[in-house]
Amino acid sequence: MIRSVPARAAGFVLVTALLALVAAGCSDRRLQTPEERALFDFTMKDANGQEFKFADLKGKPLVVNFWATWCGPCKIETPMLIELSKKYKDRGLTILGIETDSEQAAVKKFGEAYEIPYPLLVGIDRADVNSAFDWTGVLPTSVFIRADGTIAKRIIGLQSEEYWDALIRSLF
Repeated sequence: MIRSVPARAAGFVLVTALLALVAAGCSDRRLQTPEERALFDFTMKDANGQEFKFADLKGKPLVVNFWATWCGPCKIETPMLIELSKKYKDRGLTILGIETDSEQAAVKKFGEAYEIPYPLLVGIDRADVNSAFDWTGVLPTSVFIRADGTIAKRIIGLQSEEYWDALIRSLF
């Protein structure tokens, strides 16, 4: 059976509209909300056992990276984060690594092995911090925060250095 041109056009429009609805339903608009503000009222222990105050980072661009010592993708991502940390240090960017599953000694050992220059924080049993940054348990997850404290983007999983670089540049 051959359909008329208007019937085929109507079918095309219907399929296109359904695909658009599915795509909209799959996107997480919350991740794009520019008015969502980061919380800075936390103190955590770093890999050396020292207190680290998030409040000290107010007014500066920030990337909060949730990771674990055993996480393969996190290990792949770490050298890139080291390079980006060095590249944007003079512009005031801070990358923070929040290790979600290990004790302080393991976090410190990992940081030393990879020669990580940015702060590594011990996030085990810190549901308050996980909730504040809306971390869902997937590793790695990174939250990009502008100097004005608004959350620019959350990314889950591995991304290219070019993608990261563009996101970091958007924080300034």
